[in-house]
Amino acid sequence: MKIVNPSVKLDIEKKVLINLNLGSGVYHKSDYYSLDHLPLEGVDILADLNESLTLLPDNCVRKVFSHHVLEHVENFIPFMGELHRVVKSDGVIEIVVPHFSNVYSFSDPTHVRFFGLYTMYYFSLDKDQPTRKVPSFYADFKFRVELVKIEFYKDTIFEHLFMPLFSKLVNLNHGCQNFYERRLCSLFHASQIRYILIPIKDKEESV
Repeated sequence: MKIVNPSVKLDIEKKVLINLNLGSGVYHKSDYYSLDHLPLEGVDILADLNESLTLLPDNCVRKVFSHHVLEHVENFIPFMGELHRVVKSDGVIEIVVPHFSNVYSFSDPTHVRFFGLYTMYYFSLDKDQPTRKVPSFYADFKFRVELVKIEFYKDTIFEHLFMPLFSKLVNLNHGCQNFYERRLCSLFHASQIRYILIPIKDKEESV
């Protein structure tokens, strides 16, 4: 890991909370420091997300944004632990990744995993999970899942006309999302899924 932009070091030293755009590539986000494993133009922090973010102190990050990056991360659970460590307790983590029904994603040889409705609940408290429970013992850190939204293609005229309404129905509530994944996703493929997570750090919250 290497901090390229001196402003990042200065903010950390002054204990100014920073925002991170993980796996930014060449697409930079206003008010966010760009982090990527390649030394591309405009990248502020060089880091491999399969390894610890050693130069980032605990609770130094206010917001994290990641768009179509985590499907490339092999050491996924340790990475989620690092996210939990560096983001402050009321910080916001927004993650966008391919939905498991996205057929195009299978063409990319660098993709190592896919995501669905329940993926992030494996990192949540049992009491915060929906009706269908998933194991929460894989990690000793926890997040609150604030949002799960399944998003669809808009590549054709049909999709532009039909998918906004279909998306509203699918995302009406958790039950509709669950029905979509179980019964409809083989017919109407989703493009991606969006999560918003909040780290749980207060010991009382994790009881």
